[in-house]
Amino acid sequence: MASENVKEFNDLNFDEEVIKSNDTVLVDFSATWCGPCKMLNPIVEQVAEELKGSLKVGKVDIDESPVTASKYAIRSVPTLMLFKNGERTATHTGAVPKATLLKFINGG
Repeated sequence: MASENVKEFNDLNFDEEVIKSNDTVLVDFSATWCGPCKMLNPIVEQVAEELKGSLKVGKVDIDESPVTASKYAIRSVPTLMLFKNGERTATHTGAVPKATLLKFINGG
């Protein structure tokens, strides 16, 4: 479920939107049936709004994009990944509070 600040990434656009991006990109791998993913959604939205212009944020539904989920060995959701210049720089599995997510994004 994409919004103004959270894009929808999938098997077709992942390379273009994430790997070829010059932006820092936060990718939220999730699924519609996942309770913790639903809890994380508003936090991801808030962070996307607050960091608009310095961070690109998007979601990948693992059921709709199995190729991308498999490529990054997603075993449980939610899984958050940070990419810089097309390289994965950090991974976190599980729902987190906003402060923890901001620290994760800022390399803490």
